[in-house]
Amino acid sequence: MINQIKNSWHVILLCLICHYYSKAQTVYSVDQLIDAAKKNSHQLNIKQYQILEKTSKLHEDGIKRYPSVALDGNYQYNFKLPDITIPAGTIGMINTGNGTEQLLPAQDSKFTLGEKGNYNVGVNLYQPITQQAKLATAMAIDQTDIQIGKQESAQTALQLKLQVEQLFYGALILRKTSESGKLRIELAKAKLADGEASRMAGTSTAAGLAGLRADIANEEQALMKIDLQLQDYLSEISSLTAIDLQKLNLQEPVLNEKVTPINDSRSSAMLNPDFEIARLNKEKALLGIKAIKRSNLPDFGIVAGYYRQQGNPILPISSPYVGVSLKWNLQDLFTNREVQNQRQAQLKQAEENMAYTQQQIGLSVNRLSRKVAQCNALITAASKAVAFRKDELMEQQNRLTAGFEIKTVILETKVKLAQAETDLYSAKLQQAIAIAELENIVGKNKLEN
Repeated sequence: MINQIKNSWHVILLCLICHYYSKAQTVYSVDQLIDAAKKNSHQLNIKQYQILEKTSKLHEDGIKRYPSVALDGNYQYNFKLPDITIPAGTIGMINTGNGTEQLLPAQDSKFTLGEKGNYNVGVNLYQPITQQAKLATAMAIDQTDIQIGKQESAQTALQLKLQVEQLFYGALILRKTSESGKLRIELAKAKLADGEASRMAGTSTAAGLAGLRADIANEEQALMKIDLQLQDYLSEISSLTAIDLQKLNLQEPVLNEKVTPINDSRSSAMLNPDFEIARLNKEKALLGIKAIKRSNLPDFGIVAGYYRQQGNPILPISSPYVGVSLKWNLQDLFTNREVQNQRQAQLKQAEENMAYTQQQIGLSVNRLSRKVAQCNALITAASKAVAFRKDELMEQQNRLTAGFEIKTVILETKVKLAQAETDLYSAKLQQAIAIAELENIVGKNKLEN
């Protein structure tokens, strides 16, 4: 019974240890890191809220196209009411028919105006007519702002994606370089051991041994620099993704074994958010010119309403009404001309910016296409070097088995093989970075091969 309890505790303890290490050694792919970075990005959240703000502005301008309804009312209590006195004969005189005339009024008359308590309520409706065209243009500008906001959000997401990919692949290159550096240290220590053995045999000098120790120190220093740079890369990834640095482990990507062809991406690059933003800014400038031209029209509309009052005997108790309203500030005819000149200047700026963006995208596509082609050539050359080094190592291991080679020579070949593999690995990752940059320029999630 006791043994069964102990075995159960051993199983539970083993499960807890396995769970701890599996949690501590979480492996993240580049896609998982990109998703985590997007969820943790304050810039992306800001862009989303800006889109919501501009969408609400579109709805606000849309509401202005419909009739505006204003309600008003007031109540007033008068402690002392005004009086009006009409002197006799103010209205005139009339013939009574018996040869006399009667004054109107016949004597001075005094009237109290209104009541002490009076109120009035009313509703007023105004439907703009000439402003409809201007409001429609304003809504078109709002829609353009929304599209610009979406492109800015896509631009931020692409830049964040590229940043994570560059750090991810750069960290893997450093990690592979670190492995090669450890082999060089191992080789340097093996040479030192051989040198110390030779010194005992009298075939090696103290100066030679000092040089071998210096070589070990230099290799260790170089390895330390690589490891420190790797930690910097991982820290940046941790900051972008909010993943604990101690739990951050990078997954080896599946790299292309074949040379990657690149199609002409110039036409596809016009989907780039930068170019779309430049194009939309030009469209917005054109709409701004259109809107200012429509601002020269007078504000003409239909007015309708209803009011009810009590306390003023002169006015009717209630009355509906309908009419038209016209307002026209003639000064706007002169100020709008200057505003139109400003909008024309904005249009020229937008056109120049669009041409410049298109030019820069073309240059970037050409540069990155060349870089991918260069990486293709490096991959081909490095693959051959790796194959030759593997053949060399196999031959030397066979000779070592036969007693014709020494361990140091084998380590030297392993170091050369590790360096060749590092070069091949780096070329493939550099190719992946170039393709990621090209995808960022093109504005696509995946580059079509």
